[in-house]
Amino acid sequence: MACIVSCQNFKNKINKKAIARVNETYLYQEDIKELIPKNISDVDSISFINHYIKTWATRQLFIDQALRNLTEKELKEFDDLVEDYKSTLYINAYKNAVINKSINMEITEPDIKTYYDQNLENFNLNEELVKLRYLHLPPDYDNIVATQRQLNRFNEEDIEELETNKQEYLAYSLNDSTWIRLDQVLNKTPILKKQDKTKLLRSGKYMQLRDSTGVFMVKIKDVLKRDTQAPLEYITPIIRQIILNKRKLELVKKIEIDITKDAVENKQFEVYN
Repeated sequence: MACIVSCQNFKNKINKKAIARVNETYLYQEDIKELIPKNISDVDSISFINHYIKTWATRQLFIDQALRNLTEKELKEFDDLVEDYKSTLYINAYKNAVINKSINMEITEPDIKTYYDQNLENFNLNEELVKLRYLHLPPDYDNIVATQRQLNRFNEEDIEELETNKQEYLAYSLNDSTWIRLDQVLNKTPILKKQDKTKLLRSGKYMQLRDSTGVFMVKIKDVLKRDTQAPLEYITPIIRQIILNKRKLELVKKIEIDITKDAVENKQFEVYN
């Protein structure tokens, strides 16, 4: 049987076309065939192959040097690490396949609200949040006074008018119903960094600033400061991910219990006293 296997391996090597060798290790044409990018010229293909061969050879020479110079103990430790890593990859791939097939991905609003109410102490803010609307107008913008009034008052007619003229703005945000991190606002509007943060963080605050790029109009609708409770609508994506991760962990535990139980029942797993 050993001879049959050995002869077959020898026959397979003969049928392959070697394109490079490092000591007793060969690189075959079929090993590299699928790696060559499609739709490249013959010149580029040759260049790619030559580069790959050089990289392969350098890597293989290092491996051979390591095998000659490392101790038996070191080699065994590395082999054990490789086996452990390979086993971990297999196990995780199987677990993920079962999880993706079995997990309940539906997370309802009541699920989120219940988790939020039960874990309020975990949802204090470590950053300032604001709801705001703002405009960045060109330096020569004509309708400053009317636009300021519309942004401040912000009734239905004002919103319609501002939306109609938005192609004239350099930048804008009229959605003041969403909580945004203050540092995100400051990074997007650097001129605000020069302002006193305590004055900036006031509900109802209106600011109008100018620099060489134009006029900035900012209306702070609402503010949440550090160490206050994070609003549910802001924290919802995080809670959704927490609930999903919790379900995954519970499913993994069940898989581990079931696979061991089934193995015992089917006489695949025994412990000898």
